[in-house]
Amino acid sequence: MKRTLTLFLCLLMAGMAYSQTRPVIVIHGGAGTILKENMTPEKEEAIRSKMEEAMRAGYEVLDEGGTSTEAVVATIKILEDSPLFNAGKGAVFTSQGENELDASIMDGRDRNAGAVAGVKHIKNPITAALAVMTSSPHVMLTGEGAEEFASQEKLNMVDARYFYTENRYEQLRKIKEREQAEDAEGSIKLRSNPETADEKFGTVGCLALDKNGNLAAGTSTGGMTNKKYGRVGDSPVIGAGTYADNATCAVSATGHGEYFIRSVAAYDVAAMMRYADMEVGKAASTVVENIGEMGGSGGLIALDAQGNVAMPFNTAGMYRGYMKGKEDINTFIYGDEE
Repeated sequence: MKRTLTLFLCLLMAGMAYSQTRPVIVIHGGAGTILKENMTPEKEEAIRSKMEEAMRAGYEVLDEGGTSTEAVVATIKILEDSPLFNAGKGAVFTSQGENELDASIMDGRDRNAGAVAGVKHIKNPITAALAVMTSSPHVMLTGEGAEEFASQEKLNMVDARYFYTENRYEQLRKIKEREQAEDAEGSIKLRSNPETADEKFGTVGCLALDKNGNLAAGTSTGGMTNKKYGRVGDSPVIGAGTYADNATCAVSATGHGEYFIRSVAAYDVAAMMRYADMEVGKAASTVVENIGEMGGSGGLIALDAQGNVAMPFNTAGMYRGYMKGKEDINTFIYGDEE
């Protein structure tokens, strides 16, 4: 009898272990004109190292039984704290010489979501997006209202000077000089240096699949260098820059936000899977192709509930990577990798 009970318990435990989903983390750090000949070995190593650090932090959360949303936040916080990416500490400057940050998160389990836009004093905007999702009846908060809410939630607030980096300010200065030289009469066109990918398409994003089979997606950005008029891109817009649904996939986008908003890009990947019965790779590639046909540039990462990963883009490169095990970690930068 004792042996029978022991065998039953062993089989039960084995069945429980087998039923658990294999955790997966996927990230991106922006897309654009990212060419190997323009990258120093030192910078490339720094970027790959930081992406690995971020993925390992998220994967550790998942490996210990944490939720997909917890993993997304843990991963993105590391990218926001690095000046290497256009989010948080590495945010670019607006035309007024300020840093305005956007972020969003979505839980694929119940499609709950939260976002903030145009914030200037929240150290980690992804934590504010999470707070909006979990502690408010709203989906998106903006500007001073979002910061008042973040303060009430006791999130880490910083002086605006925290986001200043010499490299990003120099990018703004060069664009303004070029703007004046090219158009002495003035123009309302949003301009950016196509040779510097992070100026235009710098964004960070993370997708996670936890042991319970739940998906989540998050995106964070400093926006577009020299942006004017309170412009907000796709990153905080649920369905455009971020989307997650356990029935289909999780998506985070990076690129020329106006095109991703107009095409409802993140949701479109899920819609193609749901209504056209496409697999995640085909759906993600089709959406990026459609954006290219519209005249837009960028890419996205997508992850389905079976752990399949897609990372298509129509630019020269995209900082991206995935982790499916403690030793199964991969980072990519250029278009000829993978």
